[in-house]
Amino acid sequence: MKISDLDFHLVEVPRTAPLGPLRRLLIRVATFRGVEGWGEAAVPWRSDELSGRRAALLPTLADRSIYDIEELIRLDGVAPPALASGLEMALWDVVGRTLGQPACNFWGGLYRKRVPLAVDVIADSREKTVTLARELSEQGFHTQMLPATGNVDDDVATLAAVIEAAGDRTAFRLDGRCRFQGDEARELCRRLEGADIQFLLDPLADADLLAVASLRRETNVPLAISQGIAGPADVLSIVKTGAARQVVLRLERVGGLASLRRCVAVAEAAEATPLVDARDGLGLATAAVAHLAAATPALANANPTGYHQLQDDVLSEPLELADGLVVVPQGPGLGVDVDRAKIDRYLVT
Repeated sequence: MKISDLDFHLVEVPRTAPLGPLRRLLIRVATFRGVEGWGEAAVPWRSDELSGRRAALLPTLADRSIYDIEELIRLDGVAPPALASGLEMALWDVVGRTLGQPACNFWGGLYRKRVPLAVDVIADSREKTVTLARELSEQGFHTQMLPATGNVDDDVATLAAVIEAAGDRTAFRLDGRCRFQGDEARELCRRLEGADIQFLLDPLADADLLAVASLRRETNVPLAISQGIAGPADVLSIVKTGAARQVVLRLERVGGLASLRRCVAVAEAAEATPLVDARDGLGLATAAVAHLAAATPALANANPTGYHQLQDDVLSEPLELADGLVVVPQGPGLGVDVDRAKIDRYLVT
């Protein structure tokens, strides 16, 4: 089965306030037998350059086997890592549709039918943040991530307020977003030592692993790292330096699902906890991560998602969310279908 065609579509889908619209590149790969697969990625392309990008890449992919995924995503023309990630996603989708199998069956099978999710609590005031945290908890999202502002007093006070409001059933994480200098991060950790949080993610503006490892030795607050992880070697470095025991992997930053699986394997071997971050997705990426987590026992923790923040997606039928879990779609490939009318509606021209 060989590749016959490739399409790019740049879309913007609205999200709930205060978030702005989410811009993504949709990638369609088709075969000579008329089977097509879809992926998505975040690349800084303009709509007026898509035809040129397609014209440059299609000759590289045309007449190549859809099964040669590892080779195809390593070709010179397939860069940056985000593009490789989106292309690989589309290839797995078309392979699954060709063989009539859900993607999870290629990575180990359906170990779990539902995948736990963690949601961001983003609002433009403390009062609204508290209200949103309570609402999300009532909807079944019992793992929540609070984004830090960089002000220690404000962040500690807001975290305390949402913990009190959301009740005992909800677990919280704080995303430091690399906003704190060394002394500020140490003060934040000192004041969080009595708080019941799963971890503090990316606390330091200086992402040097030795600096993070030094901070970790000074606090009992669990630390996690996402910033700077571009592949398995970075996961190994985090564990070897003792910087963190939890790693949050960005699908597009590591270059796709194959690289992501290798990162997870390294983390598991080192007895660290891996999570997969698919917060910036229009449904396709969320489905892809759900399939990977469904087939990977080590991905048992709640993986960050932004799917609930979308006012719409690009799918014919939305993913099923229930009690903070996403039901793994069991159709062939990614198990979801793209709605062409939605592409037209949200197309960036």
